[in-house]
Amino acid sequence: MLRRSLDYDLSHPIDISESSGVRYLHFGSDWVQGAMRIRRPYDLELAYTREMMAGLLLRGDGEACPEPAGGWPRSVLQIGLGAASLTRWLHHHVPGAKLTVVEINPRVVAMADHMFKLPEESERLEIVIADGADFIAEATRAWDWILVDGFDPDARTGRLGDETFFAACMKHLTRRGLLTVNLLGRNRGFMGSVERLRNASAGRSVVFPSCDSGNAVAFAATGDPVAEPLVDLRQRAQSLKAATGLDLLPTLSRLEQSGSLVGDALVF
Repeated sequence: MLRRSLDYDLSHPIDISESSGVRYLHFGSDWVQGAMRIRRPYDLELAYTREMMAGLLLRGDGEACPEPAGGWPRSVLQIGLGAASLTRWLHHHVPGAKLTVVEINPRVVAMADHMFKLPEESERLEIVIADGADFIAEATRAWDWILVDGFDPDARTGRLGDETFFAACMKHLTRRGLLTVNLLGRNRGFMGSVERLRNASAGRSVVFPSCDSGNAVAFAATGDPVAEPLVDLRQRAQSLKAATGLDLLPTLSRLEQSGSLVGDALVF
């Protein structure tokens, strides 16, 4: 585990609750920062975490990555660990990808290890204790997929919502790279976040309709255009469901109903 020097208040509470077989992570309030169904830890319990995996439909083939020699993604950077939901899922279902997880609070990492089945570090998984904005600004390499899900106890993104941060993420994507960001659709700063992401990606972004929880997942791409017919996305979603149990067909139906498609395709 790598550690960087931090200028960050680490003293906020980190709490755990359980209800109906689901364990929840909180930062001193009722607001949920992450969740895990105890008997099915590799499932993605929260709807927005499932939708963040839609990148596998946009750049991948809708299947788990079978071998280290091929497929997309080969490399993933995750900024914000929370209850380790994305980390567990990717580590389990996409074994061909190497994961780097950046979390600012070492106490969150310890809690994820103790209570949320965080996988052990290995050649496939590196945990870095650092400010995500500093980490990406100083990075010297690129990743196929960058996932950003970072909020403080007051549901603020801080520097992880700045246009400078989004631009740095875009700079550190590979030719077929994808940036995925969890936004709060009911937050008064939501449209500002959308605009900053649009500016940083030169307009090559799309925001999925808000989930019932209010989370809205945004995607931005580099290199090859994303221009995927809905029929192909549905076929990949069916393959992904068969391979992993993750069902993104409802997400595609919501995209179609919201008018987010260009004709019968998702384009950005």
